Amino acid sequence: MSVTGACKLTGMCRSQYYYVSKKDDSAVIAALDQLSSKHPVYGFRKLYASLRREGKPWNHKKVYRVYKLLNMNKKRRGKRRLPAREKQPLEQQVSINQKWSMDFMSDSLASGNRFRTFNVMDDCSREILCIEIATSISSLRVTRTLEQIIDWRGKPLCLRVDNGPEFTSHHFELWCKDQGIAIQFIQPGKPMQNGYLDRNDG
Repeated sequence: MSVTGACKLTGMCRSQYYYVSKKDDSAVIAALDQLSSKHPVYGFRKLYASLRREGKPWNHKKVYRVYKLLNMNKKRRGKRRLPAREKQPLEQQVSINQKWSMDFMSDSLASGNRFRTFNVMDDCSREILCIEIATSISSLRVTRTLEQIIDWRGKPLCLRVDNGPEFTSHHFELWCKDQGIAIQFIQPGKPMQNGYLDRNDG
């Protein structure tokens, strides 16, 4: 098929078919790649400011167009760094309220909606103190649930938890400090260090 026939068939103007873009973004791409590899946490403003300091002539519109073209405008999530966790053996407690184990489980309903359970167990008596169920459980809800348990059960000396965001949050750590409760974190990727509760969950 001729170009004229193809353009008529697709509704494209022939001048548009023959048009060749004169934009050469190779220099901008190279400069952005080099800067982003040096400063991976920089956003557009800092990258553009760095380019201007280097004397690059491009305006912000051109740089931002290339920035989006390279998908550099996607939000990047930094890797959460955890402090070193020491392995601590599972010890049989001699009285209640010495140490509680806590963990989450998740499942889904027949409708496909997911939900979570927040489980608390006394390591000595192996009594399940609470199973809180909700579609979302934040660190605020965790501390509120613990306060309700403490009202009728008393306060534990220590809580054994994993490294989930609810337990590593600033709010949870401050709450435990105010209550005088120690936190024992298990090592990442070692669920059996919280074996009393994980075994019951299974």
